[in-house]
Amino acid sequence: MYILQKTMRETMPQTPIFSSMLGSSCSGQVQPDMGERSGGDLVFQDGNLISGSLEALIEHLVPTVDYYPDAKLKSFTAKIIQLLKEWTEAFPYDFQDEKVMKELKEITHRITQCDEENGTVKATITQMTQNLILSLTTRNQFQEIREKFRQPVTDKGTILKSKPQAAQKDILSVCCDPLILAQQLTHIELERVSNIYPEDLMQIVSHMDSLDNHKCRGDVTKTYTLEAYDNWFNCLSMLVATEICRVVKKKQRTRMVEFFIDVARECFNIGNFNSMMAIISGMNLSPVARLKKTWSKVKTAKFDVLEHHMDPSSNFCNYRTALQGAAQRSQTANSSREKIVIPVFNLFIKDIYFLHKIHTNRLPNGQINFKKFWEISRQIHDFMTWKQVECPFEKDKKIQSYLLTAPIYSEEALFVASFESEGPENHMEKDSWKTLRTTLLNRA
Repeated sequence: MYILQKTMRETMPQTPIFSSMLGSSCSGQVQPDMGERSGGDLVFQDGNLISGSLEALIEHLVPTVDYYPDAKLKSFTAKIIQLLKEWTEAFPYDFQDEKVMKELKEITHRITQCDEENGTVKATITQMTQNLILSLTTRNQFQEIREKFRQPVTDKGTILKSKPQAAQKDILSVCCDPLILAQQLTHIELERVSNIYPEDLMQIVSHMDSLDNHKCRGDVTKTYTLEAYDNWFNCLSMLVATEICRVVKKKQRTRMVEFFIDVARECFNIGNFNSMMAIISGMNLSPVARLKKTWSKVKTAKFDVLEHHMDPSSNFCNYRTALQGAAQRSQTANSSREKIVIPVFNLFIKDIYFLHKIHTNRLPNGQINFKKFWEISRQIHDFMTWKQVECPFEKDKKIQSYLLTAPIYSEEALFVASFESEGPENHMEKDSWKTLRTTLLNRA
């Protein structure tokens, strides 16, 4: 696992550090093509390192009396500082350990001795250290005050009434414009992904290895940011289902379904695929899907288009095409509105999972499979680029407050509300309805 984390960090494609040290410009030599070997048993393709032993890599990077990866000592020092800067920014939790922090201080102390005259290096290192401490403090505070997500409620007083409350508040009473709601959902999404860092995503790989090796990983930082983001997706899906199922009148319920279809479509146009998928998932939950009388009145052409984009066949080929289009749009965009790319997070995680599981860490000859780590790092780098986009939409606290705090029903409560709206149609549904109603009443 140490080798995996080390190689992953050393291959994060953020700046030209390693491309210059390992690529075609290294020491003025042209690196060999695929299948040819440079000194030290490293294999390159198109100037990129694709395999080799860890020992050979270290030998290639570490200067000696007779060899420098870069001809100029000052240039090499600058690259070491840049490497430490990126390491502390991307993986700050590595430095929570006192030993690692001590080693960092020792390394930076040696580097500053090379620049005692003008103090430029010292100032850069001081700023880097301050940023690291601030990052650790901020993230620890976030962990301590992490959001307590809403627990699904079972409101018998509301659900088990034949008539709805006169002043019952719903999403349409707060926001009736699909575009504005989609924009507020995008605000929430970007706020949540802003708390996800490369090391959180690397914990996925770490967790997989620990499961494979049956090792206890109690020392590994918990991926609470990933759990929080996943919980948000589930909450949004359940909120959509709750808003639909608790509406008693069919005409109003039809309007609610069509409203969420329009919201999902606006999310798609923005590039907010995660909210779009959550909304579609909520409408596909059984308590909503069984409302046949309601769906018969819904203009489903728009919904069919959305489901086409999220068709799971061929490994979500249609979605991946749309995501690629959004990513290309983001790269050439002049405005923040066109830069937004929020992938379906569960699928993004699965992609990392399969990249790790399908490709081995080492090749048959025992060398490290750097090509695998380049691909994983590319995926994570794309996500980190997308999460840095500032939301261009004006924040509406009233709408966001409703989205984040409105009560959501449990699965059984959704079924009860669904049966209250449209009665059971067969013996199986009648038995389920009777059992659920009895269960909820007995809890009074």
